[in-house]
Amino acid sequence: MTLHESPVVYGTEDILRSLCNSVTKVLTIATQSQIHYSGMVQRITKTCLKPDIGCFVLFDGGFSGLVVTNFSAAAAMELYESYMLSMGMDRDGLASSHTSDEVANVMGELMNQIVGDFTGKVARELQTHITQNQPKMLALTKQVMLSVDTNLDKPEARRVTFFTGRNNIFYLELAIDHTEFIKLNDFESEEADPDALIEQANAASASAVPSNGVDASEQDDFLKSLGM
Repeated sequence: MTLHESPVVYGTEDILRSLCNSVTKVLTIATQSQIHYSGMVQRITKTCLKPDIGCFVLFDGGFSGLVVTNFSAAAAMELYESYMLSMGMDRDGLASSHTSDEVANVMGELMNQIVGDFTGKVARELQTHITQNQPKMLALTKQVMLSVDTNLDKPEARRVTFFTGRNNIFYLELAIDHTEFIKLNDFESEEADPDALIEQANAASASAVPSNGVDASEQDDFLKSLGM
């Protein structure tokens, strides 16, 4: 970089765009349907888990934050069914309700793949490292406020609208500390193979399926901890 060139700066919207691209890439491949998001982003002041299914992931490291996804029952069932059918499952053997533990487990697995793709891009593109907790997927009948303000000095929050292949809607909310990454030196960023990512996740789940969902007692304990 010469003295006359302006430094390349990556801010909140760039991080959000990277996360949104991970959502569309992973879900499009996993469900074999076209997932896309709105070109407009909404500034919000707080993040919420909302009915019918909500999921949250906390991350920390190079920067801290919270990712929340909120699915309608129709959107969750479409993604669940499309994913399971693409895996060769028989439709007759699929869960019939979004409140099923199987739906929560599958949606949690997909969210885990999304966050894994995102953290990989953070390492390649921003030259830093973040870690995340296991995604928690909850079937909800009421709204639950989530906050990471105590961990953030200058929190910023955004909401993005996503559309499934059948035009069902779900939302992604991101809350992170105000941060900027300034590119000092040029470097090569190698793009990961999304097909390999899905194959690795499927192989891992086949050998030992994790419980990404939350059973009834765990859900009750979690909601109690939030004052519900």
